[in-house]
Amino acid sequence: MRPISSRSRTPRGSMHFWLLVLLIPGTITLLLVDSWNDYRALSKATRQVYDSALLEPARVLETSIEFNADGTLRLDPPFYAQVMLESRAGNRKYYRVEEITPPVSRLAGVSGNSIHGTTLLGMEGLPRPDALARKEGMPVFYNGMYRNDELRMVALWRDLHYEGEHRQVLVLVGESLDMRLRMRQEVWREGLFRDGRMLLLAVLLVWFSVEWALRPLLHLRREIKARDVDNLMPLDVEQVPREIVPLVRAVNHHIELYRQVLGKQAQFLADASHQLRTPLAIMRTQAQYALREPDINRVRESLSAIVRQLGQTSRLTEQLLSLAHASRTDVGPQYRIDLNALAREVVLQYLPLARERHQDLGWVDCRDGAGNEALSGVWVLANDAEIHESVANLVHNAINHSGDGSTITVSAGVEGDKAWISVCDDGVGLHPSLRESVFVRFDRGDPARKGSRGSGSGLGLAIALVYAQRNRGTIVLKDGDPSPAGGVGLCAMLHLPRQDTEPGQSA
Repeated sequence: MRPISSRSRTPRGSMHFWLLVLLIPGTITLLLVDSWNDYRALSKATRQVYDSALLEPARVLETSIEFNADGTLRLDPPFYAQVMLESRAGNRKYYRVEEITPPVSRLAGVSGNSIHGTTLLGMEGLPRPDALARKEGMPVFYNGMYRNDELRMVALWRDLHYEGEHRQVLVLVGESLDMRLRMRQEVWREGLFRDGRMLLLAVLLVWFSVEWALRPLLHLRREIKARDVDNLMPLDVEQVPREIVPLVRAVNHHIELYRQVLGKQAQFLADASHQLRTPLAIMRTQAQYALREPDINRVRESLSAIVRQLGQTSRLTEQLLSLAHASRTDVGPQYRIDLNALAREVVLQYLPLARERHQDLGWVDCRDGAGNEALSGVWVLANDAEIHESVANLVHNAINHSGDGSTITVSAGVEGDKAWISVCDDGVGLHPSLRESVFVRFDRGDPARKGSRGSGSGLGLAIALVYAQRNRGTIVLKDGDPSPAGGVGLCAMLHLPRQDTEPGQSA
């Protein structure tokens, strides 16, 4: 397992930088949105206040219009109306009261530029609204230009009736926008200053918050870096804030997995060295005996024993290599394979060894079985070499442990969504209480199996199970065929997910 390089860690300053990069733009955006909303709300409120102030003199002028005795109109505004209409520095006032001539049948919604009137009071040429109000006495606010001065205007119209006389008047009052613009600028500057202070405060708060939040992680980082390389003790969960407890537990889980891997490796090396030490010692003793023996026939016997021991040691070495390969986490390419054809291939491979032991090793074709007439093959998606090795270990285990003269049958089939391949014998069998333990490395089961001829190293079933699990399968041991001695043999069944699609490319 490759350790994490220190160059791949994010430096402390860089971590702070990127956190600030993520947090500060969001804070700025929120402040800008809030500032814009505040500016719009304040502008609206300012406009309403100024418009209300602009409407007051218009109302006063509207109510100051009266009829003379001869039916003409006169305008007699009170003194305070004149005060309200006085121009001041930065706030110039404009007004006009006119009688619409000739009267219009209906003024509601009429364009102000389409009517004509006679001035009763005020200034000529003031801009009129695009459309008058829909109801009498309702104000219409609008912007316009007068003598190169931008104005805010209000317009009111009235229908007047007196002794059969009908008159219509239009009241226009306006003021320059200078004071309003200055007010908006002051409000905007104050808002920017206020938001700038808030932004500075937010940046400082974010910085200190990030510093405070990262302090436990930095402490944990220093603790891990200060550990010895062989210290695989879990980190103390009680000494960290609850926010990073899940992170520490995940690290502890990884440490525990790593410790298990190292433990398995250490156990594998210890078992392998122990298993290799015995045959090497035996061969050395046999070789020393052959050197001292003057009889050529006994020398040949010693050499034959050495050759047999070399064969067993070679088999043990191959199994150790297979076990090391099976323990790897990477999975090889998978193809559609036919377990029925694979079973036949393995049987042909081990047929000479079975004949040497006077055993009847046979293969049952699934296409010939009474219950499997429709099967053209037993297809699975798996790694061909690994499944071949798994089945080969099951057959070799049966040859080694079923005893001389036994019958071994290899077959394949399907059951639901599972495909299976079985290796059944009528040999000495294995007690049900020991069937789980034989999958442990270097465990050969009961004493009878350990003392039998060619008992092996105890790796075959362990390798077979690991290869099966790498291909999403498993191995189950159950009772085999009835034994001639009255007992029951052993049957090993390899189960894999069934693949029913047409043969295609590799997975």
